[in-house]
Amino acid sequence: MSERKNKNLTPAAIGMFDSGLGGLSVLRALLEKLPEYSYFYLGDTARVPYGERSAETIFTYTVEAVDFLFKQGCQLIIIACNTASSQALRRLQQEWLPKNYPERRVLGVIKPLVEAVASSDAKHLGIIGTTATINSQAYPQELEVLKPGLKTSAKATPLLVPLVEEGRLDTPETRLILASYLTPLKQAGIDSLILACTHYPYLEPVISELLGPGILVYNPGMIIADSLAQYLKRHPELNLDTKSSARRYYVTDAPASFAQQAEKFLGQGLPNLELVNL
Repeated sequence: MSERKNKNLTPAAIGMFDSGLGGLSVLRALLEKLPEYSYFYLGDTARVPYGERSAETIFTYTVEAVDFLFKQGCQLIIIACNTASSQALRRLQQEWLPKNYPERRVLGVIKPLVEAVASSDAKHLGIIGTTATINSQAYPQELEVLKPGLKTSAKATPLLVPLVEEGRLDTPETRLILASYLTPLKQAGIDSLILACTHYPYLEPVISELLGPGILVYNPGMIIADSLAQYLKRHPELNLDTKSSARRYYVTDAPASFAQQAEKFLGQGLPNLELVNL
């Protein structure tokens, strides 16, 4: 898996990895803000959701996905999955990447959101995410450094990813489940809410309606896109492709079902969808 050091890398794509459909919410924002780049997307649909798995299993899955995307020609990869970002990113960056792909980069989705909250007027932040993300304490720990004194209330919401994967975005049962998750946070007095899972933006209209006016909902897509734009300006040495604007989509299971849902979520078809094994 190692690569030779080469300062004259061929122009490469930006890779994006998620356990399923969720990362498409981030990809859609990137395609709107940074359409000139090539993007390769991988959804590990055979093993979604990640949120109830052990940290070691999540790390293994993340390494397999990142390695696959690097082998397709990606120079930079965004782990568009809060669970993988919270459970595997730091170890991957510190241990695995230097040994295997020292000239390439892997970024997560937590830091941009934390920085957005830190620069805001939030006083009491709600956080909803998978069980693994919430248990990791990644958001409160990062926020304690950048915005000390900010009060946080976190809630694990494990039923939401399966609902999104099935396309059940605004059904009576979805509203009932969301209400049961959000009511304790409203009662705690939150003034803002982080959607700490890239699947959750698809539920944002219902979430905002249930929360009511006066509670700001941070939607990850554009925040991550803005952060990536600044990162790319600081790192021209990555030599990313801005000429072909290639798009490739990979899944590990059920490509027909994925394509149907993804077309709705992404707002366009997936002509290059491929079924792969990791």
